[in-house]
Amino acid sequence: MLDVGERDGVTLVRVTEKRLDAAAAPAFKARVSDLIAGGASRIVVDLSGVAFVDSSGLGTLVSALKQLGSRGDLALAGVQPAVAKLLQLTRLDRVFRTFPTADDAVRGLA
Repeated sequence: MLDVGERDGVTLVRVTEKRLDAAAAPAFKARVSDLIAGGASRIVVDLSGVAFVDSSGLGTLVSALKQLGSRGDLALAGVQPAVAKLLQLTRLDRVFRTFPTADDAVRGLA
């Protein structure tokens, strides 16, 4: 479900599922929460392979951002058109910084 790595001091989380939905969200939330608890403070979530996100998926992203609070930063990379539209409709495009690629996001947070 997730590939996790580090680049230039930024934790890179690549979602390998095509859907971040009610079925996938609990595992995603637990893994990202563990990363934050373990000290990750700058996180890029690479959604380039994700074609669909539902309210549960959005909730996990918001939860990670809240867990980081003011002591960290979270950015989204490779957001596909359908997911970008959802972010716009929910106005979360004003909350999350998005970047075209994971490399751009890492540079933006480094």
